[in-house]
Amino acid sequence: MKRFVMSGLIATCSIAAMTVVLAADEAGQAPATPEQQAQTAVEVRQGLQKLMNFQMAPMGDMLKRKLPFDAATVTKRTTNIIALAGMQSDAFAFDTHKVTGLKTKARDGIWTNKSDFDAKSQNLVNLANEVLTAAKGGDEAATKKAIAQMGSKGCGGCHDQFKDKG
Repeated sequence: MKRFVMSGLIATCSIAAMTVVLAADEAGQAPATPEQQAQTAVEVRQGLQKLMNFQMAPMGDMLKRKLPFDAATVTKRTTNIIALAGMQSDAFAFDTHKVTGLKTKARDGIWTNKSDFDAKSQNLVNLANEVLTAAKGGDEAATKKAIAQMGSKGCGGCHDQFKDKG
């Protein structure tokens, strides 16, 4: 099942990235312009972030006591976050910070300080692994603490530096 989910996520990102190129080729047009490639890259990145938010939302609701704690849900969602977070470096490989007219909240620092961005992405993976370990142990308090750390230091640590608000 995990292999199927990973394959689906990788295929989704690959399909989105190739859409512009294939559409231009099939129409007999020139290859995608740099601006079209940049727009596709932004759409892939935004899709990846939406998927991570979708995975994180139920765990946030557990922290806020809107949902009861469920270690199985935490395990499933965290496993997905680990896979998705591992894709961030590739999803942000195409440097779009000098392209004008893009609707993106990504800050230039992602590309001007790529090693820090990649380190923060890896930190999210590390923190998610801590959540996974706690959830598998069944300790609700430890799991919730690890989820809070993943949200504040993993997600938030990157968003604070590399994402525009608003």
